[in-house]
Parts: sequence; structure tokens; C-alpha cells
Amino acid sequence: MLNLNHKKILLFLGLITVFLLVFGTGFFVGQKQVICPICAPANIDLSLFWDAYYKLQKNFIDPTKLDTQKIIYGAISGMVKSLDDPYTNFFDQKEAKKFEQDLSGSFDGIGVEVGLKKNQLIIIAPLKNTPGQQAGLKAGDIIVKIDDKSTADTTIEEAVNLIRGKKGTEVTLTIFRDDWKDTKDIKITRDTINIPSIDWELKDGNIAYIHIYLFDQSLSSKFNKVALEILASPAQKIVLDLRNNPGGYLEISQDIAGWFLKKDQTVIIEDFGEDKEKKYYKAEGNANFSEYPMVILINQGSASASEILAGTLRDNRNIQLIGEKSFGKGSVQEVLELKDGSMLKITIAKWLTPKGNSISEVGLTPDIKVELTDEDFENQKDTQLDKALEIIKNLK
Repeated sequence: MLNLNHKKILLFLGLITVFLLVFGTGFFVGQKQVICPICAPANIDLSLFWDAYYKLQKNFIDPTKLDTQKIIYGAISGMVKSLDDPYTNFFDQKEAKKFEQDLSGSFDGIGVEVGLKKNQLIIIAPLKNTPGQQAGLKAGDIIVKIDDKSTADTTIEEAVNLIRGKKGTEVTLTIFRDDWKDTKDIKITRDTINIPSIDWELKDGNIAYIHIYLFDQSLSSKFNKVALEILASPAQKIVLDLRNNPGGYLEISQDIAGWFLKKDQTVIIEDFGEDKEKKYYKAEGNANFSEYPMVILINQGSASASEILAGTLRDNRNIQLIGEKSFGKGSVQEVLELKDGSMLKITIAKWLTPKGNSISEVGLTPDIKVELTDEDFENQKDTQLDKALEIIKNLK
């Protein structure tokens, strides 16, 4: 989950910091003041790095391979990896552009969200109407190999770069699933991926079935349009489908929650660690759906911002969750751009549900468990949605 407000605030503070460094720090040599806008920390000895750098320059057999930019990026990447946090990442310029492209909702690939869980590369969610979904990939699938390359010790960014490719080219994923005895090779043809944010339809005359696929930057305006259509329809109840929704922006989740909660009800609590004040995000919307009976669908592909929305609606309104346990991505990341256009994505906090519960690594447990089998998938049978419709019909 990405935090836009933190990005803006911290960038602003960064400007203030630079101002103070330029005008409020430095040291004097004779009558001249030497300014150090970005100084090495006084208590850290970086001479070891430079010692290694100069020894490489002097002794490496092939000087043509000594790319200073790659060496610097490698050092930054190693520094980030030492934190052992799969959600804190460094993106070089090329990767930064891909990352921004992901959030815009259009790219070439197979249309799956991947992540690390228990040091295994897994599929968080196959996105709607994409080659990955059409090939039968499911949330929770373990990716053992990508084109015969083992994923052991592979970072998320490295895996994404291997899976991505030009439209029309093929990639083979070696997949293992909990109820399989052996792995299976699945060949998938890449395509241009255009991720929808939301769609809805009226079911059984008075039930609005809303499916949110991604909490991207366009969702707020699209949800507003959908909401107006629902309010003008005969709908009196809501089934909210958050399955295979890998998340997105925290503020967008907060905005959507404002349609379903009374003003000033807590949406999420950000916990920045010991001795730091928690931040409470409140519902700020019009609460037009706050009295509607509703249920929520989740599965292993429901992560981050989708878990926030499901968690806050259950805590505040006792809304039932139906399906399978969610992914358990309970941390907040902030994106900071470096001066050359590369980026750092940094975990700055964990988030808690309004009742103070953390879902990191454990996820949200559904109130009514319904699993989709491979047979259901092959027969295009949605037993989870069927159960949700059965439950909602009896709610008043």
C-alpha cells in the first residue's frame, strides 16, 4: 500500500531540510564558509566502500565492465536488501518508470501481481481478463521457475523483469499449488495489460454487485460514477468483491471507505513504531451506503488497500467477510524519488484495523469460509459469489 500524503509531506520537509542545511550549517575555513548540503554521517566510516571501489578499479581484469553507475546502484540495492524487508526496494531509472507505469494501469506482461511470502515467490492476484488469469493462475500459486530460471533468492523486481516482455512473446512459469503433487509448466503469451479499476451490475433485482480490482489513482472518480448509478437504481443491498485485488493507494482506500462509513469513523491506524505517535485516518465521505446491508468477498489475492477496506467495514459495521483468508500485507510504503530519477520505496509503518489488530503475515480470516476448487474454475462456477448472494438476500 502506498501513501501519497506521506510522499508530499516528506518531500516538502526535504525541501525545508535542504534550506536549513544551506543556510544553517557548514563549517568555516578562514573567512569562508563551506556548505555541505548532503554530508556523510559523521559516525559512519565509508572508507571501506571506497577502498573496495578503488581496488576494483585498479585490479579487475576487464576495466570496460567497471560501470560506476552500476556500482553505485548495486551498493544502494545491497544497502536496501540488508534490511530484509520485501516491501522496501530500490528502483533504478528504468525500474522506476515501470513502477509508475504499473500504477497507471497499463503495461505489457501477463497481468499478475507477485510477492514474497515465507521466502517464496507467489502470485498475489491474477488480474481480470489477463493472460495470467486465462492461463489458470490462481492467488497463492508458488512460482518455482521463470523460463527455467529458479526463483530461489529472486527479488520481486527481478521476477517482474523476467515475467514482463513485449506483447506476443511467451514466458513459461513453473507453478506449484498446495493441492498438486508436482509442479506444472504453464506457457503464457504476453499482452498489453489494461487493468480495470471497478465494475458493477444489478443482481436479483435489488443487489448491487460491485467488483473493485485495484485501488489506483483513477478509482475515486470511477467509484463516484458507479455510486451515482447505484443510487439511481433499485439496489437496496451490496455485495462488495475485493478478491484478487492486490491493493494500491492508502488514500484511495480511505476515500472509498467514506461511502460506507459514517463521517469520522476510523478507517485505519498507522503505527510508526515505539515512542512514535500513531496516525488515525478517518472516514470523510458522504456515507451514502452506510445503511445498506452488505457482505464482502475476499481471497488470498486480497492484499494491502483491499484488506484495509474489508477490515474497517468489519470492525465498524460487523460486515461479514466471505471466501478465503486474505494475503496479509499490513504495512505502509512511501515512495521517494532520488535526484537522478531512481526511487526508493520504503516501509514507514504498519497499519492496524480500527480495533487495533495487525494483519501482517496472517491476513483477514473470513467469517464464512468458501474455497474455490480447480474444478469450480474450469467449470466457471463461482461458489463464493453464490454464497455471498445467498447471505445478502436474508439481510435487512
